[in-house]
Formats: sequence, structure tokens, C-alpha cells
Amino acid sequence: MRMYTVHLRRAGLDPEHDIVLVKEGFCWPALFLSLLWALWHGLWLVALGLVLVEVALAWAVHLIGLDIFVEAVLSLVVYISFAFIANDLRRWALSRRGFLEVTVVGGRDTDSAEARLFERNPGLGEGFSS
Repeated sequence: MRMYTVHLRRAGLDPEHDIVLVKEGFCWPALFLSLLWALWHGLWLVALGLVLVEVALAWAVHLIGLDIFVEAVLSLVVYISFAFIANDLRRWALSRRGFLEVTVVGGRDTDSAEARLFERNPGLGEGFSS
């Protein structure tokens, strides 16, 4: 069972846009499609940071005179590290956009976790306000 944090923007409004579930733990899509994953979730600063880290890494490897294998290994370390913190960065961005982290819910996937959330809280949003 996976755990998800539940983020609510406005009490009692549209669940499609005002409630977001974010999985806890490692993010596989962020490992394989880091820049696209960040852009898809609207993490513009994170995407810019990824580009800057890659440019700085390539520049440093070139400046030091290391081979391309070392650069590839270092890039892999950067992307694995990013995948470990990607969902935390998404939570940070949601917080900056006015979402409140209101609870944690478990489920096999996002849909089952969302169903469990609404099952436990039929009037979700009424008890939370920003």
C-alpha cells in the first residue's frame, strides 16, 4: 500500500482542481523524465534548477578534464537524488500555491487512495480552511 499526502487549496470547492494527492517516496517518472516531470507539474524553478545543475556539471567536468563516463555517472547520481526528493519538491510548490497539507491516506494507487479519502471524509473541504 502506498501513502499519499492530501493537499487542499480551498475548502468545499472543486475536487478536480482543489485537492491534490502526492505519493510518498521515490518517484520513478522523475528519475527517467526529470525535466518533463517537473514541467508537467508546473515546477518551473525546479526545472530551471535541473538545467542549471546539468550545465554546471558539464562545465565542471570539461574544466577539470574528466571523461564522458564520469560525467554520465555524476548525472545519474543527480537524477537519482532528484527522484528521491521530487515529490517533496512538488509538496513545496503546492504549499507556495496556497495548498494546505491536510491529511495522509493510503491506497494501491492514486484512484484507490482518493476513493478512500472521500469515503472517510464525505464532506471534504468543509472542515479545512486556508
